[in-house]
Amino acid sequence: MKIAGLQKTSLIDYPEKISTVVFTYGCNLRCPYCHNSGLVKNNNKNIDFISLDLLFEFLRRRKKLIDGVCITGGEPTLQTGLEPFIRKIKKMGFKIKLDTNGTKPDLINKLVKENLIDYIAMDIKAPFSRYGLLAGSSKYNNQIKESINILLNSNIDYEFRTTVIPGYHTENDLIKIAELIKGAGRYFIQNFKPHNTLDSAFKSKKGFPPHVLEDFKSKISPYISNVGIRN
Repeated sequence: MKIAGLQKTSLIDYPEKISTVVFTYGCNLRCPYCHNSGLVKNNNKNIDFISLDLLFEFLRRRKKLIDGVCITGGEPTLQTGLEPFIRKIKKMGFKIKLDTNGTKPDLINKLVKENLIDYIAMDIKAPFSRYGLLAGSSKYNNQIKESINILLNSNIDYEFRTTVIPGYHTENDLIKIAELIKGAGRYFIQNFKPHNTLDSAFKSKKGFPPHVLEDFKSKISPYISNVGIRN
């Protein structure tokens, strides 16, 4: 496990839970608007990785202060030691939330079936026809679709979410995504924020005004009963 960062306390990353956020290193997508750009590139030599022993000791001291651990990245499912890492945290009594891009459906399925995850947040970057532009690659589309179906047919608590960017996401894009995940339990439209983006050109861009996000929500609500906005 390559742990590249730690947020000791978060009130927003794990819905209705106080959590510690663990940031894993490395990602197999290249979303130009990614705000964790330092965790994406596999050749970043400025990372001081956190040892697992120190992390577990930290969590032991936090048992009465937090409810769960949010594992994010980067892309956590690329980590070869993810499953035993999660098992150890679960044995400590914490709830586990996993953030993922859905490109490793076999691992996601295993974690879900063995009840190792309590909540999954899966990013859907765009309609599949636009993944090459907005995620840097379309070669994982079949795997992502498989992960979507795993969550749709599971009993796990989950959400799908899309970060939307003016000039890149349209109302029609959101409708296509909603059709793809029709019947999902929860979907969030996340407004773009120009912070530390992978592609520096995105640092000058702004998010959508609130009324446009509300319009998106109204258009996709017929497909998904619980649609939220994160601004």
